[in-house]
Amino acid sequence: MSDWNIDQAEELYGVNRWGAGYFSIGENGNIQIRPNHRLPDVTIDMKEVVDEIISEGIQFPAVIRFHDILRSQVEIINETFGKQIEEANYQGQYCGVFPIKVNQMREVVEEIMDAGEPYNYGLEAGSKPELMAVMAYNDNPEALTILNGYKDKDYLTLALLGRQLKRKMIIVIEKFSELEMLIPLAKQMGVKPMIGLRSKMMVKSSGKWAGSSGDRAKFGLSIAEILNVIERLREEDMLHCAKLLHFHIGSQLSDIRKIKEAVNEGARLYAKLVLEGMPLEYLDIGGGLGIDYDGTSTTNDSSRNYSTEEYVADVVWGVKQICDLEKVPHPNLVSESGRAMTAHHSCVVTNIVGEMKPAGTQYDISASSDEHILVKNMRELHSSGDQFHPQERYNDAAGYKQNAYEAFKLGILSLNEMAKLDTMYWQILADIHHSLDKDTYVMQELEELEDMLASQYLCNFSVFQSAADTWAIGQVLPVVPISRLNEQPEVRCSIVDITCDSDGKLSKYIEGTDISDHIPMHNLRKGEDYHVGLFLTGAYQDVMGDMHNLFGRLTEVHVYCHDDEPGDFYIEEVVPGTSAEKVLQTMQYNTEYMAKTVKKQIDRQVRKGSLAPREGVRWTNFYEHCLAGSTYLRVE
Repeated sequence: MSDWNIDQAEELYGVNRWGAGYFSIGENGNIQIRPNHRLPDVTIDMKEVVDEIISEGIQFPAVIRFHDILRSQVEIINETFGKQIEEANYQGQYCGVFPIKVNQMREVVEEIMDAGEPYNYGLEAGSKPELMAVMAYNDNPEALTILNGYKDKDYLTLALLGRQLKRKMIIVIEKFSELEMLIPLAKQMGVKPMIGLRSKMMVKSSGKWAGSSGDRAKFGLSIAEILNVIERLREEDMLHCAKLLHFHIGSQLSDIRKIKEAVNEGARLYAKLVLEGMPLEYLDIGGGLGIDYDGTSTTNDSSRNYSTEEYVADVVWGVKQICDLEKVPHPNLVSESGRAMTAHHSCVVTNIVGEMKPAGTQYDISASSDEHILVKNMRELHSSGDQFHPQERYNDAAGYKQNAYEAFKLGILSLNEMAKLDTMYWQILADIHHSLDKDTYVMQELEELEDMLASQYLCNFSVFQSAADTWAIGQVLPVVPISRLNEQPEVRCSIVDITCDSDGKLSKYIEGTDISDHIPMHNLRKGEDYHVGLFLTGAYQDVMGDMHNLFGRLTEVHVYCHDDEPGDFYIEEVVPGTSAEKVLQTMQYNTEYMAKTVKKQIDRQVRKGSLAPREGVRWTNFYEHCLAGSTYLRVE
């Protein structure tokens, strides 16, 4: 314990590596947040935030949003593009948009639009409901609204209404039939649409979202289809409406070389189309700006091998070079970075409500006169200590355990004997593990003992609701204790949730520069809360959760930094999580009928004399109280 220090904690959990300058470990062992990139001296102690949440009577689990991080990310992307454009003497402007599919929460969209107003930062929509949202919230006449996704007549009509409202709404054509719907609608409404064309890229991305690019991509037009669109627009005297070329090769792009290749192809196509007579003004490079989730700065699926500055420089200089070679004007640059804008600002904080450990069961293993020889053999091995080599002792224990299992199936061993044997088996494994040194660790089976003996920490949350990507696609998210990081973590464990599903667990953890099946945590102390943070959840995880086991949305706590406030922060808003009643109603249950039915059942027992009247009233009130309460565990 005395040898442990903050540097070792940082090496283990990698907070600085994935924290992007926002998160670090303080000398007091607590997670620290510097949410405003312009005010590096303003630091928030996350343990103090957690303590204030508890003092306000707010139950965990909770989503904690640091809105200043959102603002910082919007400012950084815009100012980085501005700086590179100036240095390159690039003749176009940067006109970024935030794709709200990444996080459609109103508070997030409002914060991004407010932070982006000085830069004319816009929004992107990919569906009809998203379009309705961005029409209301993007009221900056100079900011772009990019409209992606497949479209019907209503979608296109709403977009044309936006043009009538003098908004820069660009309808991106994903397939030729959308153009055939748009042309008569535009003429009928007397509106000149702003049209974009999405190219189906030849460059093939890599990683989890490689299917977003290449010939088999879901979205986009081939070069032949683009030329057909040009011809159709010429026929209708609408070629002047073509304003934007759009491409996208995937989300969470980990390799800068793929980005360079895509920019080269996209810029070349843009230039050739301009030379064909298309009056294009914008080149939309799509999304894909990655996040270094695991802190390795590599081409791993959960990392990236480049910085934001390198990404922006490669885009600006790459497009400039191609356009100068082709002798066409530099386009205004559009990017749809969503993950990079939102991931860091939000984290899930939950409390550990219990521990399950294989070798933790207490059972009387004392000998009896008539016990089976298998039990006697395991007992002798149990008391042998270091008389045998660890590998030999492990082999014998595993053999006795397997023989006992077969004997139990045949009815030879009693329940009591099986319980004794199983208890001794796990105690032997724990004893072997504690005795290992660096020489004996090289044996594979003995190396696996650490994982076999790992505890399970039961966390008060649902993986399916709050970390859907960890379950669905194996996304790695940083998991770190909020405090006690100045103490050596001595328990190797995995995080399991409170759903009754075997998949309700986190399977991969960042441990140093590796990805592990378990993560070191601290011993739980009786009567003391132990809070764990699941970080970088602001992109997709906030909005993708389902209601498996009817666990609803978490309570949200919105935190802002302010250097005149105690602790340099204040809680601006608390948004209550989904009640059990609302979750049930979403699944088409009539909660009023349910409450009445339970009350009738209680009243029936009161009339029979099985319950006292006062007790009946108390139970009726308790049921209704639970309907109005949280879907998560209430820990006293």
